[in-house]
Amino acid sequence: MKTALFYGSTTGNTEDIAEQIQRSMEDVELFDVAEDSLDQLEGYDLIILGIPTWDYGEIQSEWQDIWDEIDTIDFHGKTVALYGLGDQIGYGEWFLDAMGLLHDKVKAQGARVIGYWPVEGYDFEESKAVTADGCLFVGLAIDEDCQHELTEERVETWLAKLKVELEQL
Repeated sequence: MKTALFYGSTTGNTEDIAEQIQRSMEDVELFDVAEDSLDQLEGYDLIILGIPTWDYGEIQSEWQDIWDEIDTIDFHGKTVALYGLGDQIGYGEWFLDAMGLLHDKVKAQGARVIGYWPVEGYDFEESKAVTADGCLFVGLAIDEDCQHELTEERVETWLAKLKVELEQL
């Protein structure tokens, strides 16, 4: 399956997760949104979007630079999975908000989103990345600040989940 992974990364953590995903999946091409245009989405079976949340629920700067461009992309017929990074203790009121906002944007443009992730095992106050029923995040939740030791296992489990979901499409 041909996969494009677009990420924005200021400190390198979101890029590190992108590279881990690339090592674990076949045929994944990485795109840094600071350098690569979202026009390159065409021709991919799966699109993974990686976004960290900054400060008080803010969009990471490179994503912010292309934020309005997302509204011009037709995601109909495209399968999208998201992962987000945040600090659930230091910024628990805004944990993964950027991933939730990105999810809403691509859904509004017609994307079929897969890879929802359970909220169990996290300790946060609020998040725009949680589904209406409060049971799931809209993508893989990563906290490199407070739960770094769980990251590798979470990524591998999420990728296995994606594989099953893709087979069911």
